[in-house]
Amino acid sequence: MTPSPTRHTRWLFADQLGPHFTADLDEHDVVLIIVATGSFRRRRYHRAKAHLVLSAMYHRAGELGDRCVLIEAETFTEGVQRYCRDFGVTPASISVSNPTSYGGRRLVQRLGVEVLDARGFVSSEQEFAHWAQTRGRKRLLQEDFYRNTRARTGVLMEDGKPVLGQWNFDADNRQPPPRKQQTLGLAQPWWPTEDSIDDEVRHRLDSWVSSGEVEFVGEDGPRLFAATYAETQQVLNDFIVHRLATFGPFEDAAMTDDWVMSHSLLSAPLNLGLIDPLECIAAVEDAYVRGDAPLNSVEGFIRQIMGWRDYVWHLYWHLGEDYVSSSNALHAREPLPQWWRDLDYDSVDAACIRTSLQQVHDTGWSHHIIRLMVLGNWALQRGYDPQATTEWFTEVFIDAYPWVMAANVVGMALYADGGVMATKPYAAGGAYINRMTNFCRPCVYKPTQRLGDDACPVTAGYWWFIDRNAAAFEGNVRMAQPLRGRNRLVDLPAVVAQENDRGAVAP
Repeated sequence: MTPSPTRHTRWLFADQLGPHFTADLDEHDVVLIIVATGSFRRRRYHRAKAHLVLSAMYHRAGELGDRCVLIEAETFTEGVQRYCRDFGVTPASISVSNPTSYGGRRLVQRLGVEVLDARGFVSSEQEFAHWAQTRGRKRLLQEDFYRNTRARTGVLMEDGKPVLGQWNFDADNRQPPPRKQQTLGLAQPWWPTEDSIDDEVRHRLDSWVSSGEVEFVGEDGPRLFAATYAETQQVLNDFIVHRLATFGPFEDAAMTDDWVMSHSLLSAPLNLGLIDPLECIAAVEDAYVRGDAPLNSVEGFIRQIMGWRDYVWHLYWHLGEDYVSSSNALHAREPLPQWWRDLDYDSVDAACIRTSLQQVHDTGWSHHIIRLMVLGNWALQRGYDPQATTEWFTEVFIDAYPWVMAANVVGMALYADGGVMATKPYAAGGAYINRMTNFCRPCVYKPTQRLGDDACPVTAGYWWFIDRNAAAFEGNVRMAQPLRGRNRLVDLPAVVAQENDRGAVAP
């Protein structure tokens, strides 16, 4: 199909690749996909992330066939201009769903294309704004937003009340991993099969690297995450059949030999826009109605998508473009050490940090507890610069975009916003990691030790962090107990000196 001035064009960004972004088009309308190759030179992405994004774009173009015009250009601006010039159309004939970044929104406004409402989330920006206005001066709490969305959509609701009269099953979803097992013992997830498109993408990435154009971090291949809508449906169905029932109890646990655990592996395709989140929510809710999954697991999964994912999306806009760059309440200034930036897990002795970095190096992914309570906790303790840390998470995680990581890293992991997102820092010592993972068993360090050659760097780092920021936490009732504990530590000066000497050296 050849574009013409009489046909409408829908432009799809790389995170707008599912059928719900084109469902309103006429069969004669054209779909434009622009691969902006320059974007891969501006950041040091995980190679598996670059592969997945490109694979998804080329697969979508292949699915659309003659309806699709795919242009490779240095920039999006160049791609749109070339499309308009080559096919005799104007930017006004092109529509696009509102992009997911501030830069993207400025771009489409500057180009003069028609901008539609954003898609791919349960709540619209207008619905969030209305809810926020009703809060007055109250905090915009995730739990309240989640309950409001449940009530509005009717998900897991009966006669205007939550199913079984309970909104939240977090108390049932905090089990540690089984102590006598190396894995949860579940079947391997359904994995996608690479095809000729993946081969072409890999050759393209190889050529970029060999020419010195682009530098990546991490390993790529075989592709582990869905790159099409059909593959995403397979991943969703596999999760519901094999892992949804155990998702709730073990969603906060981690095991060295089981990087998937009971998680869905849907975050990457969801954030590529390959599937509508409401489709995932409906399928999981149906499993509960059929009696195939317990309510605590179903509610926990739905909370992650309808509650947390939507919440951080809306906060990205609500908190403003300078939220990341202007947030550093704890005055954290340490640059990221090279071993951290390179995902050099071989140089790390601490089992929790080594295992977590290896998961990210090998897959570009880890589940939320490793992100928050291992990697985020380490960055918080060590005082890594919030902006640099946010950029690192955005670059190395396969499902990460600026809107995903702003509130998650700055607000939750690093407490850099001083309490906008969380009422206290998510800091923890080795005892938490020892309870919720099996990482500590083979470790050269002891989670109960804070001083000496076998002192756990996470445990010692916790008290170093508390001591360094004690003045900032005065008056925070949720930090009263750690501050009292600090005052009782007779070896605190030695612990602080030990961790000061450790500096940026890999633990």
